[in-house]
Amino acid sequence: MTSFLQQLSGPAPADGANLVQILIAAGSAGLLAALLIALGYGHRTGKITVLARLAERSERSWLLRGLPGWAALPLRLALTSLLVTLLGLYWDIALRITQERESGPLSNIAHYPILFGIFGLCVAGTLAMVLPVGEHPGRAALRITKCWEAPTSGLLLGIAGFFSLLGFPLDAVWQRLFGQDVTLWGPARLMVIGGVSLSLVAMGLLEREGRFVRTGCAETMRALYVRRGLLCGALLVGMSVFQAEWDFGVPQFRMVLQPLLIAVSAGCALVAARLWVGPGGAVLAVALFVLTRGCTTLLVGPVLGGPAAAMPMYVIEALCVELAATALARRPLALGVFSGLLIGTIGYTSEYLWTAAAYRLPWSPDMLPEGVLMSLTGGVCGGLLGALLVRALRGELPPARTRNALFGLAVTGIAVAVANGLADTSPDGVRTSVAVDERTKQAVVRIEPIPIAQHPTWLTITGWHGGSLHVDRLTEVEPGVYRTNQPMPVHRPWKTIIRLHSGRAILATPVFFPADEVGNEPGVATPSQFTRDALPEHQLLRREAAPSVPDWLWPAASAVVALLSLSYVLALGWGGQRIGRAISGPPCAERGRTPSGLATDSP
Repeated sequence: MTSFLQQLSGPAPADGANLVQILIAAGSAGLLAALLIALGYGHRTGKITVLARLAERSERSWLLRGLPGWAALPLRLALTSLLVTLLGLYWDIALRITQERESGPLSNIAHYPILFGIFGLCVAGTLAMVLPVGEHPGRAALRITKCWEAPTSGLLLGIAGFFSLLGFPLDAVWQRLFGQDVTLWGPARLMVIGGVSLSLVAMGLLEREGRFVRTGCAETMRALYVRRGLLCGALLVGMSVFQAEWDFGVPQFRMVLQPLLIAVSAGCALVAARLWVGPGGAVLAVALFVLTRGCTTLLVGPVLGGPAAAMPMYVIEALCVELAATALARRPLALGVFSGLLIGTIGYTSEYLWTAAAYRLPWSPDMLPEGVLMSLTGGVCGGLLGALLVRALRGELPPARTRNALFGLAVTGIAVAVANGLADTSPDGVRTSVAVDERTKQAVVRIEPIPIAQHPTWLTITGWHGGSLHVDRLTEVEPGVYRTNQPMPVHRPWKTIIRLHSGRAILATPVFFPADEVGNEPGVATPSQFTRDALPEHQLLRREAAPSVPDWLWPAASAVVALLSLSYVLALGWGGQRIGRAISGPPCAERGRTPSGLATDSP
């Protein structure tokens, strides 16, 4: 325990996060909070008018017309912040893959757009709460003081920003405790991604809560259609960030997680888009997804010099939802379930073919039938969540017992499926023999016992931290014998391994590692002939892990993060129910005047 406390307070192990940088980031957040408090106080007392002027200008914009300023201005700021954060997240992943370790949260240039974007979410949520002055922000409003009511959705948006922001210093402390973690799926990083992606739920509720109190305002149906399509498309973009390791071709967990994540994203976002936007809503959401992710990929890849990232297609899934809606549009929950079934089968098949054409690591028959079952689970659970969200937005919530049971079932189903995908094995006795051509750096690889390498999910030579990404899928010569297709990177600063994923087994054999002076790890050379044991892959990917950490600390810290994440999801569920109940009662000027082709918000 003494060594553990020294590690926490002393120099950062394995070049982990520097406490000075953590304090700088925390101080910046504190300064921002003080500035927001001053602006909010000045606005509510009438001493500062800049926020009122900005809100009034946002109300007059074509896309946000029909919303009060306390909803229009935060939505504009939040959507802009999301674009900045998205660029930062994918840039950060690219740098983590191609560059050597960083020395703290402020040493990585990609962290700055992430921080600015998350700060923007915090500011947007705060503005939504402080802007309503002299105007009742709807029946779902929360009473802060005797003369101050704030929209529930503003609180949710602020929680989303704070939840993401909390992940930043937590990730730095995590690295300080446990050493560098090369995976995107580090628990603290998932907080950052989860807070950002699910902030779109809060934004959708903010749009609906704001429109409910301004139902008499003139607005074009085209603007309403595009605005809601934009929010649903952004939700699809945000939820798809969880798939980034597979997009880049460096997944560190079982492949069956990818179809699960794709199905959850498609089920939730596309069902919500079709029900909330109207006919064509799912297709519009996918079009906006392709545009946003395509631009991000171009910026991170050719412009900033990172590796190319693939992305899911989602087109067939959108068509499945649109087709199902022709018969079930008036039965949202049934549409969510049936769309999920189509996504889990037809959608799975289409993405299977797409990965073969576009991804570094395509899906394989080794994933069957588990991949289909995971996709079905994700599609149905995601579809139910999307349908419940729209029923809240329409004020058509089912009875409390029913909606709570369905919400709990969907969240539990996703959690169980994720746990199943994370469960892997590391069988003993697997050995890898490699013969290297010294001139070409090509190699012949023999894996024993032979059955474990037959029809693998992936078998690759993977290199990272060399300024680019190297992924070479090995070609079978005969049973148990494979050859490379490209020269292997076996010089500094590359880290190169042979990766094998078969069934639940995820193993790796070291090919080349430079000596790690900071982490006191010896290098691994690449002679012309060598035979080495295949190890659990995480031992090689986390060879910079900090020593002297108590065994109980990792599961305890992970449990804390899981509890915080569950609390965040439950807060969104509570806010959706509160707003859904509030807008379910009459009167609304918009009732009865919904044009043909646009989804209605009333029963």
